[in-house]
Amino acid sequence: MRGAFLAAVSLTAIAAAAPAHAATLNLLIWEAYIDEQILADFTAETGIEVRQTFYDSGDARDEILADPNSNIDVVVTNENGARLYGNRGIIMALDRKNVPALKDFEESWAKRCGGYGVPYLWGTMGILYRSDKIAEAPSSWADLMKPAESLRGHIAMYDDHAEAFVAPLVLLGKSVNANDNETLKAAFELMKGQLPYVLTYDYVITSIQSADKGPNIYMALGYSGDQYTLNGKVNAPGLWRYAVPKEGTLSWLDCITVSERSRDKANALRLVDYISNAKNGARNALKLNMPTASTAALALLPQDIRSNPEIYAAPEILARSQLQEELTVQSVQARRRIISSLAQLSDAR
Repeated sequence: MRGAFLAAVSLTAIAAAAPAHAATLNLLIWEAYIDEQILADFTAETGIEVRQTFYDSGDARDEILADPNSNIDVVVTNENGARLYGNRGIIMALDRKNVPALKDFEESWAKRCGGYGVPYLWGTMGILYRSDKIAEAPSSWADLMKPAESLRGHIAMYDDHAEAFVAPLVLLGKSVNANDNETLKAAFELMKGQLPYVLTYDYVITSIQSADKGPNIYMALGYSGDQYTLNGKVNAPGLWRYAVPKEGTLSWLDCITVSERSRDKANALRLVDYISNAKNGARNALKLNMPTASTAALALLPQDIRSNPEIYAAPEILARSQLQEELTVQSVQARRRIISSLAQLSDAR
């Protein structure tokens, strides 16, 4: 999932945002990605304030994490980021001793965070669409990458170097983790062909809040669960809907982690455990309409939630989904050049 803007917080501001007093933790997370009441209850019970900093792409998050002067205690990152930054010594190793709530997660879920995080929420990537503008649900990535003429100037894409490539690569029948130049060039050609139909390359949860762009977005690349956030932003329940294309997609997992640079690791671990326990895991899943990976939290959810295919993806969808893997440095650089080229072409247009 995900969603927001860097919340008017620059890297300089983050670096300078030393805790006002000892009982403050800085949480780096997507906007609207946690039940605010959970954080309020944590503060009420512990006296520890939690200050959130929002990001709107993996690249923005990674830039903050890579800054040795950033004052971040707890981070929500994807599974690939947890392994990558854990191996680099940027985030802490977590286990059942320092985060007891990990006992509630099956090993198959826990190991996807690489020993450096607790599974947070999970889902798929797909197509978001306005039901008042698009009568028939999209069924293929071609509906997004080779859209109907009526969608010219009405699509929101995404400028993340990994997930912006999911749609073109899956449509091409390739791995979402493709590293070779030939495949990335073919994806670029698809993305260039789509360009006249793209209104913005800002993440849809960000761009929907723009007075100029928001009302003109009819279709977007996004994550399962984003439809609920979008409907809340525009105050129109059921307006935005979500579809997973027939070709397959990305199955993602986010992990909640602790920064090695945290000045208060004990309380950062305390916060991670609090958010991850069964009661709060269930509360969070219910509030966000998102699936939890916690077995104990899942057992607390109503049956109608657990059986809702808009929240818990059907087995046949997961069967044709891919998991994210670490990309080569060359691939990341090539993907970022492509995104930069698209942005330049869009600006010139």
